[in-house]
Amino acid sequence: MCGKKVVTLHGKKTFREEMGLIKKNPRNWHVKSGQPLTEMDKRILFFQNKGHLVPTRDLIKTPEQIEGIRKAGMLNTAVLDLVAEKIREGMSTLEIDQLVYDFTTKHGGIPAPLNYEGFPKSCCTSINEVVCHGIPSEEEVLEEGDIINVDCTTILDGYFADASRMFIIGRTTPERERLVQVAKECMEIGAEACKPYTFVGDSAAAITKHAHKNGYTVVRDLCGHGVGNAFHEEPDMEHWGKKGTGMLLVPGMVFTIEPMINAGGWQVFVDSDDDWTVVTDDYSDSAQWEHTYLMTEEGLEILTY
Repeated sequence: MCGKKVVTLHGKKTFREEMGLIKKNPRNWHVKSGQPLTEMDKRILFFQNKGHLVPTRDLIKTPEQIEGIRKAGMLNTAVLDLVAEKIREGMSTLEIDQLVYDFTTKHGGIPAPLNYEGFPKSCCTSINEVVCHGIPSEEEVLEEGDIINVDCTTILDGYFADASRMFIIGRTTPERERLVQVAKECMEIGAEACKPYTFVGDSAAAITKHAHKNGYTVVRDLCGHGVGNAFHEEPDMEHWGKKGTGMLLVPGMVFTIEPMINAGGWQVFVDSDDDWTVVTDDYSDSAQWEHTYLMTEEGLEILTY
C-alpha cells in the first residue's frame, strides 16, 4: 500500500536550527556497556556522532524475520502475477479486489489493506490521474487506454510484504506509455542508488533527477516506508530530496521504494468523498511502481515484484 504521508511540523525554531547549525536527530543506536563493538556498531556510531539520523536496532531484521518477509513477498508477487494474467478492458476494479482477496486467503495470507485504518478493500486500484489509495468499486470499469496501479500488501504468518505494478489496458497513448516506463525506471534508479551505509536522500535525489530529466515531477506528500514486522515502519523512504539526508540505510533493513511520478505538477489532494483517494491537483496522469527491498552487505535484494 502506498507510503505514509510526509508530515512537516511547523514549530518554533531558533536561528541556529533554522540555519541547519544544530542537529536534532535522536541517538538511536546504543551499545550495552562492556559489550565489544562490531564493525556495524562502529560504522553506525560514526554517522550518529556526525549528527546523522540512524536506525534503531529493531529495524535490523533477524534471519528468521527476513525469511518470513521473503515468504510473504513470494505470495504477494503471486497475487500480482494473477492480476497481470486476468486484468482486462471491461473489468471492474471490484473484480480485481475479489481476485486479490480470494487468492491471498486461499494461500493462507491476509490482505493487509483490508480494514487498515478503515480502508474498506483488499488492494488499492488507482487509475490515470489517481496517484494512490484508489478504492476498488463495482462502478469503476476499466477502459481501453487506461493506466492503472494495483497495490497489494500481504500478511503471511505475521510478516508483511508490499508491492505495486502498473498495467496498461489495451492500447494507450505514447504519452501514457512513456510515463509508465519512466516511473518504473525511477524506482529502479532509486534502488540502484541504495548501497549499504548510504542515506534515504541519496535514493530520493537519484529519483528526482531522472523524473525531472524526463519532464515529470515527483509527489512530495507521500513516501515509501519500512515494512516487514508491521505494515508501516521507519524509515520514511522519501522520493524527493537531497543526497546525504534522511536515515542511514544499513544491512538488515527492509523497506519499500515506490515513487509516484506525475505528468504535470507534483501537488496532490485527497478526495473528500472517501478521505482515501489521492489525486493529482491538476488532474494530470500519474504512475507508480513499488518493490519491497532488503538491504544486504552487497546492496538491495528484491523481496517483492
